[in-house]
Amino acid sequence: MMNIYGDYHVHTPFCPHGSNDALSQYIEQAIAKGLTEISFTEHAPLPKNFTDPAPKRDSSMSWQDLEAYIDVIETVKTQYKTDIRINLGFELDYIEGFEQEVTAFLNQYGPFIDDAILSVHMLKTPDQQYVCLDYSRDEFQHIIHIFGSLKSVYEKYYQTVKQSIVADLGPYKPTRIGHLTLVHKFQQSFPMKDNFEAVTGRLLDLIKQEQLALDLNTAGLYKEDCQEIYPAPAIVHQAIAKGIELKPGSDSHQAETIARGFDQLKQLFA
Repeated sequence: MMNIYGDYHVHTPFCPHGSNDALSQYIEQAIAKGLTEISFTEHAPLPKNFTDPAPKRDSSMSWQDLEAYIDVIETVKTQYKTDIRINLGFELDYIEGFEQEVTAFLNQYGPFIDDAILSVHMLKTPDQQYVCLDYSRDEFQHIIHIFGSLKSVYEKYYQTVKQSIVADLGPYKPTRIGHLTLVHKFQQSFPMKDNFEAVTGRLLDLIKQEQLALDLNTAGLYKEDCQEIYPAPAIVHQAIAKGIELKPGSDSHQAETIARGFDQLKQLFA
């Protein structure tokens, strides 16, 4: 069985596509759920020379809020130090072609970071533009059209994840890969008939080789078009067999969903 002590993928009111719930609400919900640790992993600001491809340009926190984010997390660390361990973290976007900018961010802010996730949300298109993979069902359909097929979207996603795993992003590179099967988010509307088991197996081998961990993310369970955890259960079992560390995360963007679905995670380790 898996013993779950923390929620290691949590967003905050600094997220423009999240809620306005106060940090104290997230923390007190975590304590009420019996957790002893929480990682705030807000979407790090995107590179200044990169244009957010999401239709509402709301993928990440703003640069203007960065110092305030760090300050407020440090403040609640002190306020709740006898109740729960609080980690200051980020979810960083790996963006093909912007490795230098991501490395520069990590080099500057790495000393403040307790925990971090490296995720792929943005894909580089055949015409050298970028799209946001997980924005909406309609946007995903548009992305399929851009790439020519659903299979091509999957191939590009996993190719980009591979690049993120092996990328040299400096000494502060995140040690955990976020929602490995995020490309499944709209699978109920766009079912993938091709088998990517060999591809994901090789990714797991690389993750093991690079001594990285995996985000065991329950958010997909509550997405109408996904209805499964990230990574998919079969991949979780392979990761366990390979000895890869899995860290549970709710990917909460509101306080009430802290640790949501964690009861189902335990079944994977039975």
